[in-house]
Amino acid sequence: MTTTPVRPAGQPTAPVPGTAPGTSAPAPAAAPTARASRARRALRRTPGKLRLVMALCVLAALALGVLGFQAGSVQSRALEAASEDAAQLVGVQEVRNALVAADATATGAFLVGGLEPADQRARYDDLVDQAATRLATLSGSNEGDAALLGEVAADLTVYTGLVEQARASNRQGFPVGSAYLDQASTILREQMLPTLDEVVLDDADRVAADFSGVRNALWVLAGGLLALAVLLASQVWLARRTHRVLNVGLAVATGVVLVVGVVATVLLAQASSRAQDVRTGPYAATLAASQAYSLGNDAKSMEAFTLIKRGSGQAYEEAFVTATDDAAARLDAAAAEGILDGSTAQALDAWVARHAEIRALDDDGRWDEAVALATATDPESPNAAFDAFSASARDDIETGAAATSDRLDGAATTATVAGWLVLVAGLVAALLAWRGVSARLEEYR
Repeated sequence: MTTTPVRPAGQPTAPVPGTAPGTSAPAPAAAPTARASRARRALRRTPGKLRLVMALCVLAALALGVLGFQAGSVQSRALEAASEDAAQLVGVQEVRNALVAADATATGAFLVGGLEPADQRARYDDLVDQAATRLATLSGSNEGDAALLGEVAADLTVYTGLVEQARASNRQGFPVGSAYLDQASTILREQMLPTLDEVVLDDADRVAADFSGVRNALWVLAGGLLALAVLLASQVWLARRTHRVLNVGLAVATGVVLVVGVVATVLLAQASSRAQDVRTGPYAATLAASQAYSLGNDAKSMEAFTLIKRGSGQAYEEAFVTATDDAAARLDAAAAEGILDGSTAQALDAWVARHAEIRALDDDGRWDEAVALATATDPESPNAAFDAFSASARDDIETGAAATSDRLDGAATTATVAGWLVLVAGLVAALLAWRGVSARLEEYR
């Protein structure tokens, strides 16, 4: 049988170690409370307030430096991304243009019959090689486009195979050659071009997001500039407290932050404005010229197919009119906005006028003469007019793409410089503020 031990009556209780007999242990919160009380008493004295002011000034200067650097970095990265994505978009457009131009060249050469002209064969081969090379390069430069561009590359192999079959049949005088050519053109227009258009839309969305990021970067710097108010308020408080008009260290720190902050804000605003000018200027001009060039080559293929079908090609002529009207509208709009000089639009109008001569002959039942005019290469021929339009459009594309890249890269450099200026200014201002307030603290020791 066990019993619970009981303290004998009258036996004293052992005291808690560290306490006097008859007293209880202190409450656990007593020490923190005492420390808080001492901290409050310290802050009520001038040295404590000076230390608090010094900490706030140093943190404000550092915050401004870090946020300003972040603003510059964000804007610079957005500008660099816009430059890269714009180049990717233009590159995909160039692939599309090369493929459409190759198809127009193959279709036009088919009208000649028998052995096609060597210069047209060489032009076709060169355009296909350009497209294949660019597809490989663009697939490697942007993972988001790789899958779709890979599909286009696979379809390109099928397309070129059908064109070769059409050529072989045409050289031997077999009518089936036109069927092969029609099938190849169908693959191009119903599979390859829609896929490339999807890639272009994706790239355009990325470019738009990049430009939006450029504008938003200024808000980061605006938040950092608010820290300047802490420095100014501290300077006023210190002047009243110490009865001294000027604290050299804190005053210089305030001046450094103010001047560099304003300069950096101006630089970032200029970079943002430059990006917007690029977006509505050379970038928009590049897209307009590229789209018009592609539509023009579409129309060139339709011109040849209208003649190949010999009396049953009305649908192709309607497609020609639709494509050239669309191209003219884009070029006229760009000229009205002042981003293109209008020379490409004039060249397009001249070619369309010469095309009307081909249609007049064909509609009048003079098919052989219409084909002869469509395949002529003299300086006054429709082909010469089309070549003039193509050359003008390519010049606009190259000029616009180069200006877009150069200006965006320059704006990115400006944003980077602005960010580093603010960071250095923040560090210098923090050091000056610390030294300025420390000098006042020394007077209380």
